Amino acid sequence: MGLMSSSATQNVLDLVLPGADDTRREAMVWLASLAKERRLSAKTVEAYARDLRQFLSFLTNHLGEPPSVEGILGLKPLDIRAFLAARRMDSVGSRSLMRQLAALRSFARHLEREGHGTASAFAAIRTPKVEKNLPRPLSASSAVAVTDAETRASENRKPWILARDAAVLSLLYGAGLRISEALGLQRRDAPVNGLDAITVTGKGAKMRSVPVIPPIQRAVEEYLALCPYAIPPEGPLFVGARGGRLSPRIIQLAVEELRGALGLPDSATPHALRHSFATHLLAKGGDLRGIQELLGHASLSTTQLYTKVDAARLMDAFNAAHPRARLKQGGK
Repeated sequence: MGLMSSSATQNVLDLVLPGADDTRREAMVWLASLAKERRLSAKTVEAYARDLRQFLSFLTNHLGEPPSVEGILGLKPLDIRAFLAARRMDSVGSRSLMRQLAALRSFARHLEREGHGTASAFAAIRTPKVEKNLPRPLSASSAVAVTDAETRASENRKPWILARDAAVLSLLYGAGLRISEALGLQRRDAPVNGLDAITVTGKGAKMRSVPVIPPIQRAVEEYLALCPYAIPPEGPLFVGARGGRLSPRIIQLAVEELRGALGLPDSATPHALRHSFATHLLAKGGDLRGIQELLGHASLSTTQLYTKVDAARLMDAFNAAHPRARLKQGGK
């Protein structure tokens, strides 16, 4: 993130801010300190200046006069909630409101540091909840292409490296593993020689058994056949170019290259393969409870959120599984 140039700093400080004279003076000092002392980027300081300008404009109408420093310090939580509500009325999303509230709290802390008093109302406001943005699932054909070593055959990489990456990605899409779970496997855990299940350790050190289909087994076997290192049973199954434990960043970079080769969006990430595993299973009639167990989710609600199941799909699962739903369908 680049630092602000002197010209960019001056552009921000040249902004005309509403408010009483003392408020404008303190705002200029605050913005200058963000750039020079906290070394924030030009875009961040500009965004903070814009956030404060909108707040001061609102307060001018809300209070009936340009807000002074004393007036800002005397605000109640209700006043700040009224501002946030007005922003929501302008269709501003939760993420933008979160940043705006952070900017206002920063300005309030500046006023406190300068000895003007306590701005308790800003701390009393809850941060807006942000909806979890889960990765979009890939199409089945794209997911298969990502896990195929041949897709990257034209790259100037050693064959064993391409085979290794393909094996890891196969575990993410074909078995629904988290990248940390795949890279946490030991050599003795390798699904080879007909082994059709592996035990992985997920979040909270919870262990679960995951079935491994033949294409994944073949991918891992090909990687091990080409790998130049003799990996001990207790060593990591997937190793880096120098024989140490493989870094998740290497797999992330591999997927970035695949995105370019296949023309996939930025949402195509290693975690999106796990999401695709769940989504594709569900689309083919997979049981929601079974998918929950495969993913290692503690609750069914997490799986429902994760798979972004539509209402009709949930109702189908409910009608097929719930005794009372079946009774209702039977006309009883």
